[in-house]
Amino acid sequence: MTALTPEMQRVVAEQKLGFIATVGADGMPNLSPKGTFLVLDANRLMFAEMRSPNTVRNIAANPQVEVNFVDVFSRKGLRCKGKARFEPAGTTEYDALYPPFEAEWGADFGALFNGIVVIDLDSAAELTSPAYDLGATEEGLRETYLAYFTGLQKQ
Repeated sequence: MTALTPEMQRVVAEQKLGFIATVGADGMPNLSPKGTFLVLDANRLMFAEMRSPNTVRNIAANPQVEVNFVDVFSRKGLRCKGKARFEPAGTTEYDALYPPFEAEWGADFGALFNGIVVIDLDSAAELTSPAYDLGATEEGLRETYLAYFTGLQKQ
């Protein structure tokens, strides 16, 4: 088991959108974005399941997952691996996990949840762009990508 550093926890808290990789029954990888990630504690992440029957089915068959979070402006992020489990709505486990979601997004949004997926982490590592190896700075990358995405909005 690994512990998320305070910096890693900050990335999850700020980004919330993580991409979870599972493996289907056919042996093929499946990647799915989840926008409700929260840090449960230093060793666990969780997200609300709303429209992810394939992800839940894949986790039931093979709980090994990987999750990536990326700040598109700084080109830094986090890669986590671990074992996931699904806690269906209406169970004692779900009820214990639910309050931070309601605090973050409210009860109306929470009414859409089918359950909560908890990931017990085996490893966590920071991600950085190779641009940093070439001398790029975080400030410079933030300026570049902020300008890029702002330009997309004007098109």
